[in-house]
Amino acid sequence: MINAHSMSLWSLVLNASVVVQGILVLLFMASILSWTVIFSRRIALGRAQKLAQHFESDFWSSSQLQALYARVQKNPNNESGLENLFRAGLKEFARLRDKNLEPDVIMQGVQRALRVALAHEQASLEQHLTMLASVGSTSPYVGLLGTVWGIMNAFIGLANVHQATLATVAPGIAEALITTAIGLFAAIPAVLAFNAFSSRADALLNRYETFADEFSGILHRDAHAGRR
Repeated sequence: MINAHSMSLWSLVLNASVVVQGILVLLFMASILSWTVIFSRRIALGRAQKLAQHFESDFWSSSQLQALYARVQKNPNNESGLENLFRAGLKEFARLRDKNLEPDVIMQGVQRALRVALAHEQASLEQHLTMLASVGSTSPYVGLLGTVWGIMNAFIGLANVHQATLATVAPGIAEALITTAIGLFAAIPAVLAFNAFSSRADALLNRYETFADEFSGILHRDAHAGRR
């Protein structure tokens, strides 16, 4: 008869082989790391969205871009993606205009500065998402490796038993299946979080790109107005 205590999850983990225990430790570490990233990314993306709304409100309610620029330069917020784009674009615009360059040349420089700033913001929005994707895609396979190893050891153990019963087979099979369960436990939240955060990051990036286009249009008009 199978002992209920010996079939508890904790006892199965303690009695597992060194390889299976190592795989379980690896999966637990991956799960803890992914949950840490999930919480930090949720906070960061939520803050980025609020800062974008706040700066857009300030930008469109401001009548003078230079006044807004002076205000944000006095107390810059590097966590605000739109503010970073605004400062990068207007700084380059002022630098090139002071050189009395042609409007088209000025706008080419401004657009380059905005593209570079957008690339930085994209990297910030997508930070650590690759790690979530890696955990989500590899954890089931790592768990499956532990399962295969455990089942292999269970069948090797049966070779020394004259009569195989449920009592002799069940612990080895249960031990082997634990790694698959833990692998799925680590992978499922990571995949769901990756999909959700990727969607939110893409939405914010589209918002940044739209702002960059509108801001570039305003500077384009100012650059050509100065030549009239």
